[in-house]
Amino acid sequence: MRTFDRSASRDVLPAAGMTALFLALSAVPAAAQDESQPSAAPAEATPEQEGEIVVTAQFREQRLQDTPIAITAVNAEMLQARSQTNIAEVAAQAPNVTLKPQGPAFGPSLAASIRGVGQYDFNPALEPGVGLYVDDVYYATLTGAIFDLLDLERVEILRGPQGTLAGKNSIGGAVKLFSKRPTGDGSGYVYGAYGSRNRIDLRAGADFKLTDDLFMRVAGVARKQGGYVDRLDFGCVNPPGSALNPAVGGVASLTGGDCRITRDGDVNYQAGRVQLRYTPSDRIDINIIADYTNDDRNAAASVLLLADNTANPNIRGNATAVPYDSRFICGQYCNYASYFSPAGSWQTPPVAGYPLIETRGDGRSKFDGWGVSGQIDFDINDNLQLQSITAYRQYDLDFTNDDDNSPLAISNGFGNLDYWGFTQELRLNGSMLDDALNWTLGAFYLDQRSTYATFQDIRYAPIPLQFQGDDPVNASTKAAFAALSWEIIDALTLNLGARYTDEHKDYTFSRRNRDGSLNPFLGALDGVTGVYDGSKFDWRVNLQYRLSDEVMTYAQVSTGFKGGGIGPRPFNPAQVQPFGPETLTAYEVGIKTDLFDRVVRLNAAAFFSDYTDIQLTLLACPQFGGPGPCALPQNAGDAHIKGLELETTIDPGNGLLVDGSLSYLDFDYTSINPQAGGPSAPGGVQEGMIAPYTPKWKWAFGVQYEVDLGTTGSITPRVDASYQSDIFSNAVNGPNNHIDGYTLANARLTWRNPDEDLEVSLEVTNLFDKYYLLTSFDLTGAGAGLVSGQPGRPREWAVSVKKTF
Repeated sequence: MRTFDRSASRDVLPAAGMTALFLALSAVPAAAQDESQPSAAPAEATPEQEGEIVVTAQFREQRLQDTPIAITAVNAEMLQARSQTNIAEVAAQAPNVTLKPQGPAFGPSLAASIRGVGQYDFNPALEPGVGLYVDDVYYATLTGAIFDLLDLERVEILRGPQGTLAGKNSIGGAVKLFSKRPTGDGSGYVYGAYGSRNRIDLRAGADFKLTDDLFMRVAGVARKQGGYVDRLDFGCVNPPGSALNPAVGGVASLTGGDCRITRDGDVNYQAGRVQLRYTPSDRIDINIIADYTNDDRNAAASVLLLADNTANPNIRGNATAVPYDSRFICGQYCNYASYFSPAGSWQTPPVAGYPLIETRGDGRSKFDGWGVSGQIDFDINDNLQLQSITAYRQYDLDFTNDDDNSPLAISNGFGNLDYWGFTQELRLNGSMLDDALNWTLGAFYLDQRSTYATFQDIRYAPIPLQFQGDDPVNASTKAAFAALSWEIIDALTLNLGARYTDEHKDYTFSRRNRDGSLNPFLGALDGVTGVYDGSKFDWRVNLQYRLSDEVMTYAQVSTGFKGGGIGPRPFNPAQVQPFGPETLTAYEVGIKTDLFDRVVRLNAAAFFSDYTDIQLTLLACPQFGGPGPCALPQNAGDAHIKGLELETTIDPGNGLLVDGSLSYLDFDYTSINPQAGGPSAPGGVQEGMIAPYTPKWKWAFGVQYEVDLGTTGSITPRVDASYQSDIFSNAVNGPNNHIDGYTLANARLTWRNPDEDLEVSLEVTNLFDKYYLLTSFDLTGAGAGLVSGQPGRPREWAVSVKKTF
């Protein structure tokens, strides 16, 4: 239930943005990304390379093995073979890449990190450290970024700073999804699956030829599945007067009868995409895409791991309080969240008698988003192409969170995030000297606005914090970039890149009571606007040398940055603190090989990153005043990051296919900002700690073997296993935010008919039913005395049928 005001939010595309969109759609077209359409690049894949994955990381189509960048590229067939349905699952096979769906406190968002650089907070005032793209359209926030793998051609994960190679300055790397484009060939597919907890997946796609030069492709997905974490009624499971629930001042039952209120971690997702492709000549290719997503479900799965706040009787808003302790730890797959805080009064000086209103939420997350883009490719002549990528995106998110996973009034939140964003990218690609010299000149523009409306009921603080926020966030980026690839001599190529970026952000605070009056404790923040303006020049120097047809090597130095801003969650005026940009200089060497007559592919990279002014969120900051909790981004310090990455595919051509990856990463702070940690701030970041969601080791292994059954078709068993070493979920590492490492295994058995247009599969994910945590939420540093975790999905099975035509 929402009662806060959203009058400041924007629900329509600004007139200037709409005008620009239609001008772009009518003037110049978008780059085609797959091999079946006219190339937007100076170099095309040759016939000998048929079946290769072709990537566009350097603004032109190149074989993966010819591209001097550390890239994990996965085609649609492999995504299905691995039983992967969203982008977070793909990261398990990508070296030094961590993508995690977040827990209830952050809504339907993603924690993203590549090579120890990233972001895990959804707040729109903060930038992702990893660039997320769908069909070359930049997604500016982590919210709504748990992309379903709908009708894809391929996924590209680029590791290392992409400041000169992607639309937005992406300091850690970029994740790019490319959908199948219309060709008018009349093809299509229908897919259905049924599995654990009444899982139902339906997918379909079809390609139509409307006229000789106008094609359409439509695709859709609908997914439903019951949750895997029980939300239980504490007072029903433990009736008043029982051992854990005292008769006086205890917790009453909310349900009676069945003690299970609902199940969290369920799935209720629908999405669709429509593409129109117009090719009036062999020099013009226009692709217009519209998509829609609806994700309406219970909160993400969450369980209580630690409860220790026995000193503050105000957590219930009355004098007779039940201590917040281990009685509320329910188990591996259950919680006691109530999303309810009763009315009462704050009883501890200096604000005795302060009225606390009742707050109640429904424990659901509701995301509704859509977008439209125009992607155009115009071949001016044989050596000059113009590309335009124009997009507008909008979403509305409502979510509630009960951080303490109990019926007590520790911390409840209710949020609405309203977002729109407009992007325009232009590229002029040219070639000369018989394709020995390829170049790109480009420009990128982003204009976005978010309005984060929230009501927070935080009763663990030493002062009452019940307040309503309705904070508009404006951000814009303007950038110009250039790239050059020069084959100096046969087999030796110099790749250069440069980018200038100018950024602006402003954040206006609103801190009021539910009735609209100024909040007595945070009212000094109301109407205050924080502004960040900055600019940065990034560059890339890359030298690649092909030793033979089978072996290519490269060495590279590149830079990247993530813009600064204003801390979006101050709990007192002293916490209105700016933070500056973080920067990174990466040194990398790599080798890409196709050995033994292309039976074995082995790619390797080693890197060293000089990471400065790292942006991390502090949950304890007495150095910036008090009383009150803290959630303050600061430039915590500098670090050196070293790492190794290996990827291999073995394909002897007899039905056997083996793939694997291995990565190692060492994160080492070299200096710490005294305002953020070190000896002067013992509750902050210290030497020996590492960045959040940064595993030292990762590996993945997959093997499949296709058995020819003659006239009855074929059968293909496949097994995948992946490992992630332990990580920390907070910038200030500690035992309460430590997540153990784990190994997961999946299995799949697929039968295909002789024509290979019908297949039936049985899949089992988390084959050995491993219990593990995806993320955790540690608020002990903020004084809440609680830690919650998001368990991964238990063992699940599904049977699927796919028909292509």
